[in-house]
Amino acid sequence: MTKPSLSPRLAYLLLTLTALFWSGNFVLARAMHASVAPMTLSFARWSIALCLLLPFGAAPAWRQRALWLPHWRRLLLLGLLGVTGFNSLVYWGLQYTAATNGVLLNSFIPILIVLFGALFFGVAIARRQALAVAISFAGVLLVVAHGDWQRLAALDINRGDAVVFLAMVAWALYTLLLRGMPPALDRIGLLTLQVSIGLVGIAPLFVWELAGGRHTALNVATLATFAYVGTLPSVAAYYFYNLGVTRVGAARAGMFIHLMPMFGALLSMLFLGEALQLYHLAGITLILAGVTLATRSHG
Repeated sequence: MTKPSLSPRLAYLLLTLTALFWSGNFVLARAMHASVAPMTLSFARWSIALCLLLPFGAAPAWRQRALWLPHWRRLLLLGLLGVTGFNSLVYWGLQYTAATNGVLLNSFIPILIVLFGALFFGVAIARRQALAVAISFAGVLLVVAHGDWQRLAALDINRGDAVVFLAMVAWALYTLLLRGMPPALDRIGLLTLQVSIGLVGIAPLFVWELAGGRHTALNVATLATFAYVGTLPSVAAYYFYNLGVTRVGAARAGMFIHLMPMFGALLSMLFLGEALQLYHLAGITLILAGVTLATRSHG
């Protein structure tokens, strides 16, 4: 099957923007975790995203039903893993775990993609790819450890950490399953289908949260939060990521998730007043080195 006419360089740019938008989602979710209930944030995010997608994605999804209907089981899993599971678990986990723990767990995604790909999907691991993962992951550890390796040993695994780790597992599986969808499928149409399925999965969680008495006040801050998470990290980032996976493969696309701690540190400095330290710069250098090594192996 032929891949879409997207150059590797453009795919890498789109994957970089994906990491930036998702980093903003994490920083904003951490900043607003006391004000916005997790399932409310997830439901609002994907409701907005679906409203934006339907005018552009409904028609191609319907026209190409002969392409995706034979893959309906995979499509169902993509919606439940990538939309319902990943996002709801991340927002829920961030209610209970520290930002450092969340970023550290998020950095396991590329490793899980490579590991699950080798174990369950028959994806070979190249030496350069394994080395790139190791270098990039070392940079991630340096950032989240604040330059002090002893901090890593002190991280306690609480329920928030466990929930966020489950989200990472969901995303790794989503990335690998995405490779099996026909490349000829319109990406906006495919994303519209995924979001529709995912939103159906989120709805009972949202109702359960409201029934439990967890309500979110609507004000300028919460509405602005909904507006951001419902657009750039949802519609734009998912579309870019889907294109990137199709063009350069799951493992290489997953490497760009290692850019998130770098972007997270920069966004936290700009919007949360956190200072950029020397260990940030050293870690960012290693992260970029790993991503560069991984992308150079692709023609």
